[in-house]
Amino acid sequence: MIRKIGVLTSGGDSPGMNAAIRAVTKCALGNGIEVMGIKDGYRGLIENKIVPFDKSSVSDILSRGGTILGSARLPEFKEDATVVKACEILRANEIDALVVIGGDGSYRGAKALTDKGINCIGLPGTIDNDISGTDLTIGFDTALNTVVECVDKLRDTSSSHHRCSLVEVMGNHCGDLALYSGISCGAEIVITSETGYDEEEILDQLRYLDNLGKNHAIIVISEKICDVEGLAKKVSASTGFSGRATVLGHIQRGGSPTPNDRVLASRMGEKAVDLLVSGIGGHCVGTLNNEIVSLPINEALAMPKTSRKGLYRLFERLV
Repeated sequence: MIRKIGVLTSGGDSPGMNAAIRAVTKCALGNGIEVMGIKDGYRGLIENKIVPFDKSSVSDILSRGGTILGSARLPEFKEDATVVKACEILRANEIDALVVIGGDGSYRGAKALTDKGINCIGLPGTIDNDISGTDLTIGFDTALNTVVECVDKLRDTSSSHHRCSLVEVMGNHCGDLALYSGISCGAEIVITSETGYDEEEILDQLRYLDNLGKNHAIIVISEKICDVEGLAKKVSASTGFSGRATVLGHIQRGGSPTPNDRVLASRMGEKAVDLLVSGIGGHCVGTLNNEIVSLPINEALAMPKTSRKGLYRLFERLV
């Protein structure tokens, strides 16, 4: 029987993490289970930064971005000795189970703790939408809305100066933010690891658009694909457009979560508590066809990411 659970956030922050923390806390307390908040992710766990949570601890956090628990990265958590120490600290605090909110690295930590006897459930908290086993991750919708707002504003100024705006967005090798924002904003070109990067083809496309009389262009590019500043200079030198690069950076992580992210995080938090009460550990929670589901972490990490071929075809037809 579970008497006390812990909750932590790990890796990069994402809007909606607080909504998940709130849901876990309220659902657990409603089941007569004590809740402990663990500050600064796995690093805070190793440093015993553990505090009791009640309903007032999660009051008024639903609309806040980031994570009230804080987050940190701890590469040493891959080592068995570090996992053993974490288990000792959890047991010393009489914590029977743990909810971990983060990305795939956080999932691996949760699986390692489960293997040592501490049941853990992982929730997908990342703006990149790069976790297999779920259609959507907590924070993706908010980040997408941020990107769309920024690109819409860039289009206004680009059209006034015959510019091509090259906008670099986050994604960590996953092109979803670029693809979804490209469709949402009517971008002329989207560049991701899925599309590949052909510089001459990009410049040819811009010259074609210029010859058609188009007075501006938007290119959305996933991070880690190319040097956007260098590409912007080549656009200016090789096409009729004036190239301007904009790297949105960490602004994409911040802001109040959208209603969609608040609801998604709340549903996932509830599911995590229900799984732990049922004695299930080593699972991660996801959404498939708008249904909240769970599956073993190892299975989720081994699954290929859902193909976006249909969305790429749609983008090409809309250009």
